[in-house]
Amino acid sequence: MAETIAEVTAAPSTAGAPALRRSPAAHLSGAFAAAAVAGDRAVAVREVPFLTQLGLRAVPGSAGAAALESALGTSLPAGHGKTSAGGGYTLLWIGPDEFLAVADEAPSSATEDRGPAEAARLGTALGEAGARTPGAVVDLSANRTTFELTGPSARAVLEKGVSFDLHPRHFAAGTAIATILDHVPVLVWKTGEETYRVLPRASFADHVGRWLIDAMREFAAPEVR
Repeated sequence: MAETIAEVTAAPSTAGAPALRRSPAAHLSGAFAAAAVAGDRAVAVREVPFLTQLGLRAVPGSAGAAALESALGTSLPAGHGKTSAGGGYTLLWIGPDEFLAVADEAPSSATEDRGPAEAARLGTALGEAGARTPGAVVDLSANRTTFELTGPSARAVLEKGVSFDLHPRHFAAGTAIATILDHVPVLVWKTGEETYRVLPRASFADHVGRWLIDAMREFAAPEVR
């Protein structure tokens, strides 16, 4: 990343707005609950709303990368599919000099929005205006929502729409990739042996949520042997 100018982006003041905040898939919560499948072929989906997400830009090995790593208490992921964790975040590799920091904990309520403050806090690691180390920190919390798919059938559900090999020998827990799910760009992140997080853009939340519900339907029927 050549001569990137450090920047810190904070959202403008919106006093009172957090009380009106709704997650992109809030209207699907009832449908998600109704679609849950129990038993040997169990699978369930839920939205994990309002996770703080910060876009980071820095060339690995550069002074900017070192500054961000020091502020986060962890190294940047080393390559495609890799993640790292520290400072209350898991960092996902997006590109050679691009990463997404996703908060480990969701806020306690919709009125809590830590994104702007966290972007500003980490951005200070890059230095003061006029003498900043090349790099960037941007609040992207409203850019994507997060669906969490769990259960023995979770991988089979995703395999209906993702062409990437999700077999555990290739896609272990802790792996995250940018891919396509039913023609929609998403991040797929395996957080446990039977747990996956799918991060679509907020504008695609309804489509991806309904697609997951539909893909789960077959597992509610008894398996024919």
